Amino acid sequence: QVQLVESGGGLVQAGGSLRLSCAASGRTFSSYAMGWFRQAPGKEREFVSAISWGGANTYYADSVKGRFTISRDNTKNTLYLQMNSLKPEDTAIYYCAAGYLTAQAPREYHYWGQGTQVTVSS
Repeated sequence: QVQLVESGGGLVQAGGSLRLSCAASGRTFSSYAMGWFRQAPGKEREFVSAISWGGANTYYADSVKGRFTISRDNTKNTLYLQMNSLKPEDTAIYYCAAGYLTAQAPREYHYWGQGTQVTVSS
């Protein structure tokens, strides 16, 4: 089992940057594929990005490709999401999640953090 805690959210102007972190407890962080998801008010939770257990494979939603970068440091049990060129439509609660497959579907992830709010003003 792994527990996840996100941080790094906040209020930023359009065009700005934020880096989200997801700290994982437990000794098995490196065994899990990790993902970032987001949920805006009134919308379903959507896939943002995913990374394989070793970091060799990464995937992005089309809406963030070229602007966001996912990475992980297995020595620090931490997952990151560097977000550049932020847009108002990126406003959402961002969640990190751990699973056994590097997938886009939320149902493939078994452990979730509590979320961190990202607000992008125009």
